[in-house]
Amino acid sequence: MNIANKLTMLRIFMVPIFVLFMYLNIENSRIIAAIIFAVASFTDFLDGYIARKSNLVTNFGKFADPLADKILVSAALICLTELGDIPAWGVIIIIAREFAVTGFRIIAASENITIAASPLGKVKTVSQLLSLIILLTNITMIYKIGIVLFYIAILFTIISGIDYFIKNKKVLDLKNI
Repeated sequence: MNIANKLTMLRIFMVPIFVLFMYLNIENSRIIAAIIFAVASFTDFLDGYIARKSNLVTNFGKFADPLADKILVSAALICLTELGDIPAWGVIIIIAREFAVTGFRIIAASENITIAASPLGKVKTVSQLLSLIILLTNITMIYKIGIVLFYIAILFTIISGIDYFIKNKKVLDLKNI
């Protein structure tokens, strides 16, 4: 297993540790959870960078990397919803978009079509991660910034999802769907 794939696996293994700290009732456990989440999020950038730069792109990485991202982000969204920090409807929009795009990518891949990430999708990801990191800390002074970023993330989730399907509608035009 190459270094990029090891970073992806590390991100997956960090999720239960992150969740544990979200529920520990000790001083600064939410800040520790936010740090774990931030480090795990950074491994997403790092593994992709290493894989592309070192020509280490693998089929495993193409599958596991987006899966690891969705597991990490979903865990944070679900924990914050359960704790009453964010509304469930926003989480449903974010997770539903991820399922729809993943399904769409599976259809495209079955037809040997590769769909690259769009700039809007990258803005969506950055706004989601920043909002989640801020909200995870549970620091009162910056909480409102986190909420505003969360609503911005929802907006970019919707816009990037619509853009994604419009720009790749040829995938749906395939005769064997």
